[in-house]
Amino acid sequence: MRCARWLAPWKDSSERPVIYLCTSRVVERRLALGQDDKEQLRTYMRMQEHFTGCRVLSYCLMCNHVHLLLEVPPMAAGGLSDEDLLKRLGAIYHEAIVAEVAQELAEARHKVPGGLPDESLVATIHGRYTYRMHDLGEFMKNLLQRFTRWFNARHARTGTLWESRFKSVLVEEECAAKTMAVDIDLNPVRTGVVAEPADYRWSSYGEAMRGGRTANGKQARAGLVRAMMAHQGYAADARHWAGKVAREYRRMLEEGSGEAQGSGERRRRA
Repeated sequence: MRCARWLAPWKDSSERPVIYLCTSRVVERRLALGQDDKEQLRTYMRMQEHFTGCRVLSYCLMCNHVHLLLEVPPMAAGGLSDEDLLKRLGAIYHEAIVAEVAQELAEARHKVPGGLPDESLVATIHGRYTYRMHDLGEFMKNLLQRFTRWFNARHARTGTLWESRFKSVLVEEECAAKTMAVDIDLNPVRTGVVAEPADYRWSSYGEAMRGGRTANGKQARAGLVRAMMAHQGYAADARHWAGKVAREYRRMLEEGSGEAQGSGERRRRA
């Protein structure tokens, strides 16, 4: 699975958002993903989000394809503290492995050649994990590969689940992110799966309004706030959702739903 050919020229900027629209399809576009499969894929998506530091602004998990609107912030200046690294590791690794890394870091910090901690050894330990963080290709590769292993074990199958590579498009204009978020959340409406976008559980808007199986929707609301307001400098903070942002997003969804229904009616008359 290859990463985007065109990476944002401002990818290391701390001021301008780096946002990609990512799509991956099941081989032969089979309707392979059931309800439990989509729940597990969302779980892995959130785990990968916490580990990598990338942000899922909007998403929709369909039976044969997935859409993600993904922001890739730069690594913090100076890298991660040991505490932050261990917290991120806890998102995808068993606590025993995190404890081993913590012990390894503690020992490295206490090695003092020439009276100074061995920072080169600490940096090597950090580097084993941080190369997979704040990176579009690593996020998608690890998400899809991990889910494939789970899916194959669950369904007693082997081989690839996804087409050869995911597709990604750089969002060049920050204000375009909100339009793309709406398009993603309208997927289940346009395919006739649901009449209301809030009724589809495996999408950002459905999660924002109803919560996921193990979450209260806060993370989805935070992502949508960022998608809607990044061009005005708003952070991914769910506290901004209630009120104006939620109303504006709902208005855009309603307009998009009307256009989709109108197009469907025209096709039926043709």
